[in-house]
Amino acid sequence: MILEERALTTTPKNHDMDNNENFSADGRYICYDTREMVGPGIDNGQSIELLEVATGREIILYRPAQSVTGEKPAPGVGAVSFNPSGREVAFIHGPMVDEVPWRGPYGKPNRTGARAATDGEVVQQDGEWRMLKEGAFSLLWYDKRDIATDRDTQPGAHRGGTHRHEFCATGKRIGFTYDDFLLKEYDRTIGYMERHPRAPKGALCWFATLVAVPPMGQAKPGEIEKAYGDSWVDPEGTMRAFIGKVRNDDGQGYEESLFVVDIPESVDITTADSGSAKRYPAPPKGLTVRRLTHDWAGGVVRGAPDGSRIAYFGKDAAGDTQVFVIAANGSDKSDDPALRPVQVTKIPSGIETCLRWHPSGRTIFVAVQGGIDAVCVAPGPRFGETVQLTPRGDGAPRHALVVSPDGRTIAYNRLIPTKGPDGNVAKNYAGLDMKQILAIDFPDTDRDGMIDADKS
Repeated sequence: MILEERALTTTPKNHDMDNNENFSADGRYICYDTREMVGPGIDNGQSIELLEVATGREIILYRPAQSVTGEKPAPGVGAVSFNPSGREVAFIHGPMVDEVPWRGPYGKPNRTGARAATDGEVVQQDGEWRMLKEGAFSLLWYDKRDIATDRDTQPGAHRGGTHRHEFCATGKRIGFTYDDFLLKEYDRTIGYMERHPRAPKGALCWFATLVAVPPMGQAKPGEIEKAYGDSWVDPEGTMRAFIGKVRNDDGQGYEESLFVVDIPESVDITTADSGSAKRYPAPPKGLTVRRLTHDWAGGVVRGAPDGSRIAYFGKDAAGDTQVFVIAANGSDKSDDPALRPVQVTKIPSGIETCLRWHPSGRTIFVAVQGGIDAVCVAPGPRFGETVQLTPRGDGAPRHALVVSPDGRTIAYNRLIPTKGPDGNVAKNYAGLDMKQILAIDFPDTDRDGMIDADKS
């Protein structure tokens, strides 16, 4: 089955969804950033924008008043995600231009989570659409950055950079990856934040790490040295799944495995230690870290919509990357077969990226050779059935796939030749085509969350 693609954006600029939570809860908007038009990466990102799906109108939600591009850029904005339970987005924001003299330019350990409201007034100014609150772009800070070295880090603050901000379904907690500035000998870990009345001044939330890591190269057997590839498992945000780089039992090498950190709703986030110039931040009391697999696992792991299962990339017997699922309370060491991992796909070439659940929890979408496939994960005779939805190997790969809240639309990025105002094909700073947003309709007329049987 090859579905008809349609272009949701056609303007000569990048529309980077960054593999985030890009649809608004009502499906009206898709959020994206415009990175790599004037320089590499989020470092040189200039704006956060919304696509109004029904009209094709592109609306600037936030753009810093000043920016510097090049080798030492600031502030740099990007990687935007919607709150599925509120009218707001979270995104990465580097240092303001006037902060660069003491903070330095944009960098992984030099960024915070910014908030923009999505309930503002849409107005047309200077030939473009803008969403404004009280006549200006909306901007607040979720987290506080404090890099003082002459005292402990301010409680509830961090000393580096947060990234890939993701709300749980209820909107109560925000997960992220974290890179420390003060203690650079530590690798990346993960964390979360919650709104709190005693949050540091200027911030909405209290920050905490979720996984304690040792300095690089000093992990003991079985100890996690790096945490990443994380996502919420359940709607309430009480389980965060992630990939952990863990020291092998022989103490020689490392394995990348699937883990879950349990964060009961009763956890007091203020019991976390924000650290100091000599002490790495520590998680709050009451957390439990569980190892689910002991073989290789990778990708950005994804929890099923109901929180019952986790999908991730693993290796099959031939060494190809495939999709596996495991119960959220499972383990590859369990005596119960129902709690052990199950291989879902058997694609000869393996999977590349774009692991996403359909809202029903009965289908998973993946990228294969630059195309999009749908895989049935509903128990029963159709389990593992894989259907190709777009061509494979037909040019620029499709990536950064997202699914609309009603499950009817699959959107993704692709580089597309796009003409500029002068009639010539426009290019980004590196001479590449524009990153556009395309979409296909999920063929599910009976609305059971699976491709119609007569079309599979």
